[in-house]
Amino acid sequence: MHDTLLSFGLIILSGIVFRRLRVGGLDANDIRQAINACVLNLFVPALCLRIFYDSMLDFEAVLVPIVSSVTILLTLAMAFLLYRLLERWFKISPAERAVLIIGSAFGNTTFLGLPVISEVFGQGAARYVLYYDLFSTTPLLWLVAAQIASVHGTGKGVRLTQSIRTIALLPPIWGIAGGVALKAANVSLPAFVLKSLTMLGNLVVPLMIFSIGLAITLPKIKHAWAVVPAAIIKLALGPVIAFEVAGGIGLKGVAMNSCIVEAAMPTMVVSLLIAARYNLDVTLCALLIVVTTAISFITLPIVVSLITG
Repeated sequence: MHDTLLSFGLIILSGIVFRRLRVGGLDANDIRQAINACVLNLFVPALCLRIFYDSMLDFEAVLVPIVSSVTILLTLAMAFLLYRLLERWFKISPAERAVLIIGSAFGNTTFLGLPVISEVFGQGAARYVLYYDLFSTTPLLWLVAAQIASVHGTGKGVRLTQSIRTIALLPPIWGIAGGVALKAANVSLPAFVLKSLTMLGNLVVPLMIFSIGLAITLPKIKHAWAVVPAAIIKLALGPVIAFEVAGGIGLKGVAMNSCIVEAAMPTMVVSLLIAARYNLDVTLCALLIVVTTAISFITLPIVVSLITG
């Protein structure tokens, strides 16, 4: 686990160096956006299609999203109540409070979760990441987090139809649907097609880790201490809630452990896009991502050792 995280750290550092030195004269945000577009629209759909072509959906495809949904909603509620109590002490604005609430609940479940879980529990566990993220985290991001962000930022709500449309058009969802359909129809894909899907899917992990490095900055803000409660909720309370929920509904083994590790992931990088889109405090959001990502290199090994020891 330590070697895995150190290798991820080295790749993240290379992304930070690229951002700092402007390698090739290219802007780091432009590189990151290009990588993310390729990952979202090609590499992850190929990975999803390959995984679900090899394995049918099972009952864990229901249980894992339940764990994810309950964990996210409970941590959202905890963060909302806590920052309501602390807002006078920290003197935080609505735009700042929304960032902290969302960052407390939504983790980097694909960009960091996929490589960590694949390394720790094997490639077969990748499907639990997809269950956790695409069947729960991503829908809740657009159905709930977008509402919170919009109300606190622009002062308006997001239409439900708009959120559902965003979710339905996500390429990874279509990758899963394609894999399930091909498996159910017993379609035999040519070897070169399967090889191509595998090669494309193998690009997901290093590119996502590198993209995290490109996204990390060290902002200077006046409310640095305000991120501490959010970091505690995200990195410590989240996995405890996931453990209790998973055990309570009868989830066991690698599926349960994957949920717990996913719940322990640092604040998702995509929250930067949410913050920018709905006029929240992008600087505070970036700080929360940096702080939780750095701390997670200590907390993740602890979580993994506790559930596998």
